[in-house]
Amino acid sequence: MKRVLTIQDISCLGKCSLTVALPLISATGNEAVILPTAVLSTHTMFKDFTYKDLSDQLDPITQHWKSQDVQFDAIYTGYLGSVEEIHHMEKIFNMFKTEDNIIFIDPVMADNGKLYPNFDMDYVKANTKLCGLADIIVPNITEACFMTDTEYKEEYDEAYIKDLLDKLAQLGSKIVVLTGVSLSEGKTGIMGYDTEKKEYFSYQNDAVGAKYHGTGDIFSSVAVGAYMNGLSIRDALAVAADYTALTIKKTLENPKKPWYGVDFEATIPDLVKALKDAQ
Repeated sequence: MKRVLTIQDISCLGKCSLTVALPLISATGNEAVILPTAVLSTHTMFKDFTYKDLSDQLDPITQHWKSQDVQFDAIYTGYLGSVEEIHHMEKIFNMFKTEDNIIFIDPVMADNGKLYPNFDMDYVKANTKLCGLADIIVPNITEACFMTDTEYKEEYDEAYIKDLLDKLAQLGSKIVVLTGVSLSEGKTGIMGYDTEKKEYFSYQNDAVGAKYHGTGDIFSSVAVGAYMNGLSIRDALAVAADYTALTIKKTLENPKKPWYGVDFEATIPDLVKALKDAQ
């Protein structure tokens, strides 16, 4: 069993961040260790949510782990709320990175051509530097454009995506992956670049006509868990893409029409089966 440290906030209600990372990494048969950066009553699409910053706890917790000789097979970061938290991640990477483990970063900060509220270019620069310390990064197209100073386009071709990947590769990661990539009508998925093999790769599945909060967290959590199961990074990403699409489809079938997150709990058996089939 592999041990995965995941570092991000926890929304007590909302099916995102640690509330999906913990169960999904566990469902892949790996030990999930969490380091909450903040605790929220709900995710930020709810009104009047509460927020408690936990940045002052990151050093004491990680120092205790270090004193107990705790080690990790993977370190996976998601949403980080400030430049200061990003600097904390740099310290944690220095403490726990080894020749045998991996750092997986989902640089959550933007979508649809815009930064999320409360983020600015200082945050982008800090997140870009952090991505240079990772083995695998999985930004969406908007995030990649901000990190590489590239014009964001709603309509694009494969050459545009490859150019973005080339620019991302210059940051230093071994595997760079763009999410939310549509290479043909009615399809969506990922496209990546392996800097060691110098190979592009892609995976597409049928586009689902709906968007939900937290699906990016689901994708990244499953990708990390599948990779820790011994799948190649390409197969792990394919499992994650298919599972994310499946959860959206199942949620659309729910007569109660939940709006704040997907029904991933109902599809965990499908994830377990998909992992077995892929091995």
